[in-house]
Amino acid sequence: MDSTEILDSLPYYDDDLQKFPILKEKVELELAKEGKPPLTLHPRVPPAVELFPKNPLLRAELERIEAHQPLPLLDTIRYQLPAPTSTPATDEEWRASLNNARAQLEHQKIRQTNLTLLQTYGANAWRIHNYRLEATAKLLEKSLEDMREMTVEVNRERKNYQERVGKQLTSLERRWTELISNILQIEMANIALEAEVEHLSKKEAELADVV
Repeated sequence: MDSTEILDSLPYYDDDLQKFPILKEKVELELAKEGKPPLTLHPRVPPAVELFPKNPLLRAELERIEAHQPLPLLDTIRYQLPAPTSTPATDEEWRASLNNARAQLEHQKIRQTNLTLLQTYGANAWRIHNYRLEATAKLLEKSLEDMREMTVEVNRERKNYQERVGKQLTSLERRWTELISNILQIEMANIALEAEVEHLSKKEAELADVV
C-alpha cells in the first residue's frame, strides 16, 4: 500500500452497526481472530525521551520512584560528635574527633548563613519563582486550549464533510437501486415478451398446419 494513501472511515455517516446488531457481533468475532498488535511502534511515533541524561542523581531517584522503593534513611552519623572509643585514646583518634567537631561547627555556620540569606531574600525569590511558574502554567493552559479548539475544529470539519459526502453516497445508492430495479423490470419484460413471442409462434405454426 502506498504510504501516501490516506484511509478514513465515515463514523458520522455509516451507522450499519447500530441498525444491524448482528453485524456488530460479526465484527467483534473478526477482531477476536486478529493477531496480537505489533510490538514495534509506528515510524511516526517519536522515540522515548531520556530523562536527566546528565544528572545521574536525579535519574537514580526517578528509577527508585518507578520501582516503588522507599526513600533511604538520612545519614545522621555526620551530625554526631562521637568521642574516641578506646581508653586511653590515641592522638590520631582525638585528632579525628577534633576534625569532625570542626567540620560540624563549620556546617552549622553555613546553615546559619543560609538561613540569614533565606530570611533576607527568600521571600522575593519565592515570589519570582511562583510568578514564573504561573506564567508557564498560563502558557501551557493556553496551548492546551488552542489544541482542544483545533481538535474540535478538525472533528467539526470531518463531520460536515462526511455528512455532505454521505448525502451524495445516499443519493448515488438510491440511484443505483433504481437502476438495478429498472434493469430487473426490463429483464422480466423481455422474458415475458419472449414467452409471448414463443406462444404466438406456436399458435402461428398450428394455424398453418390447419390451413
